[in-house]
Amino acid sequence: KWNTVVAPPLGGQLQGKGVDVENYPGMHNVTGPAVISSMREQAASFGAVFEMENVVSVDASSRPFKVQTESNVIETHTIIVATGAESNWLNVTGEYEMRGGGVSSCATCDGAAFYQKDVLVVGGGDAAMEDALVLARTSKSVTVIHRRDTFRASKILAQRIIEHPSISIKWNTTVQEILGTSIESASSSDDSEDVDLDNVEVPKKVVSGAVLRDITTGKEERISCDAVFVAIGHTPATSFLDGIVEFEPDHPGYIKTIGRTTKTSVPGIFAAGDVADNMYRQAITSAGSGAAAALDAERWLSEEGLGNEAAEFEAELLAELMADDEGSPKIADGYNAYEDAGGRMTGIRESVGAEL
Repeated sequence: KWNTVVAPPLGGQLQGKGVDVENYPGMHNVTGPAVISSMREQAASFGAVFEMENVVSVDASSRPFKVQTESNVIETHTIIVATGAESNWLNVTGEYEMRGGGVSSCATCDGAAFYQKDVLVVGGGDAAMEDALVLARTSKSVTVIHRRDTFRASKILAQRIIEHPSISIKWNTTVQEILGTSIESASSSDDSEDVDLDNVEVPKKVVSGAVLRDITTGKEERISCDAVFVAIGHTPATSFLDGIVEFEPDHPGYIKTIGRTTKTSVPGIFAAGDVADNMYRQAITSAGSGAAAALDAERWLSEEGLGNEAAEFEAELLAELMADDEGSPKIADGYNAYEDAGGRMTGIRESVGAEL
């Protein structure tokens, strides 16, 4: 058994997902924060320690590694980097307030919630094209908002968007503001059987439209919609590892792993989830790679002969005490309770035998 420290004990993109998680097996009628709360509780039950600070830097020049947090230094034999990738946002009015209320960065995760609704997709790369095509299967209409007059996406994806009957495009256009409609907070009834593990509040507003601006004319217009999907890229949270591990040359910020493993260029450092995945970026795939990283780390520790020093010291001390006891002189003629009891002690509790 090895000590496991999680720093910080946050929940990544799932933590900000106020709607139900629908792309994770076994999760039904449960929000992202509730999933994170349950995972954290389970990890704690197995002895994981949660450090309430961010990791600032890592010193991998000597062993054990030194992980610098905001006010502490943690020494460790292995590091699993699972800091995820942050979605890039528009930073416009209404965007932050309505995340989980119609504003999303994952069409695969949240698209089904807007069945037969009007939705917007912001972006012009492959991710935006893929999101638009996914949403077009279930949404009433999809409008792609792009600030240029051509897409940056691959030609075949861009052509599919242009020719799709349910998808329209607004070129040279930016989103200035996301509009919302106030809703009443959901109150839990006494007879409800559903338990919200994290007691997360429902967003007070849901998306009702957006203010768009034509960058060539400066003219603004309002458009009605039920959701805004922002697909302008992701930024892996790996800056604290600059100069330590190798990164993917074609995908800046994403950690390069060796083969099909989670091993990085530094022995003892492993990468799991979105920090090394520029393609799928789903909770379920991240969880799978997290399990793989744990197995890789455990195997590496065993191969290196490293482990829990405290447990090893305790075992060594116990062995020494037992050895000392075996070497101590025996008392030749001492009192023997078994003889006093007539030797009839086989299979009988000592206290009972003594009374016989």
